[in-house]
Amino acid sequence: MQPRNMSMSGVVDLAAVKAAGEAKQKAEQARAEAARTGRAPTSGARLVFDVDEAGFQQDVLQRSTEVPVVIDFWAEWCEPCKQLGPLLERLAGEYAGKFVLAKIDVDANQMLFQQFGVQGIPAVFAVVAGQPIPLFQGAAPESQIRDVLDQLVQAAEQQFGIVGAPVDPQAAGEPAEAEAEVPAGPYDALLEAANQALDSGDLGGAVQAYKNVLSDDPGNPEAKLGLAQAELLRRVQDLDPQAVRKEAAENPADVPAQIRAADLDLVGGHVEDAFGRLVDAVKRTAGDDREAARVRLLELFEVIGADDPRVTAARTALARVLF
Repeated sequence: MQPRNMSMSGVVDLAAVKAAGEAKQKAEQARAEAARTGRAPTSGARLVFDVDEAGFQQDVLQRSTEVPVVIDFWAEWCEPCKQLGPLLERLAGEYAGKFVLAKIDVDANQMLFQQFGVQGIPAVFAVVAGQPIPLFQGAAPESQIRDVLDQLVQAAEQQFGIVGAPVDPQAAGEPAEAEAEVPAGPYDALLEAANQALDSGDLGGAVQAYKNVLSDDPGNPEAKLGLAQAELLRRVQDLDPQAVRKEAAENPADVPAQIRAADLDLVGGHVEDAFGRLVDAVKRTAGDDREAARVRLLELFEVIGADDPRVTAARTALARVLF
């Protein structure tokens, strides 16, 4: 997605908002359909795959900015691995795209084995936003593994906004069929009114209109994105940019000041500056201040869009300071 046009007048790129929302909307509709029918939606993505040193960058590190990647370190001679491996593969199918499973043969990939500091196998790690997280070593009961995976999925979503796309384990690895056109939803007129209010600079009206949609349809992705932009523009419309930047420069430990400056950075098109400012605030602080900076960073991710490479880079940076 191209960077959105964030202007102080409230004129924003509404087409970008809608385009960015379509992918999320399809994913959420697919999950809802899966819950209703008891069948997983179809996708060409792989849930379980082998990884070697040559493909680690793309298959694990890059992919971990979109979905948690669980790594199973195993070997052919390892008897416990033969019990744990199939269990993890089955769970990957049941979780249907909330995480993916990368299998690494330690005999063929000694460098990865050493880089992760694996002491023995089977060993299970995760990578989220490019950062490795040890999960457990050795055989473990299924109930405990499920608990660990639930915590991983929750942390990836809450801390980084990373949610995997729904995948059909039966169709994983198969070419995806052409998707049917998504029918118009019941909120098109309300969304159009909200978009027009945002486009005209009526920020209060836009905020309320998007909230009206979300009150009945909490998962509506276009309304979420539109609301994030409208709230950002409303937050900065009465700020004195010079005073805000002066305060932030003189008080680097003042998290509210850094948050206000980050909002201005984003509206001014300085996306990386906004993200970097808040990542630094998370790194330097603790408690409520740290949480406030982290939450605002996730909100600004929503404004730009999850597929923007600057969001991907900032998620990785955030992971480094949190773990």
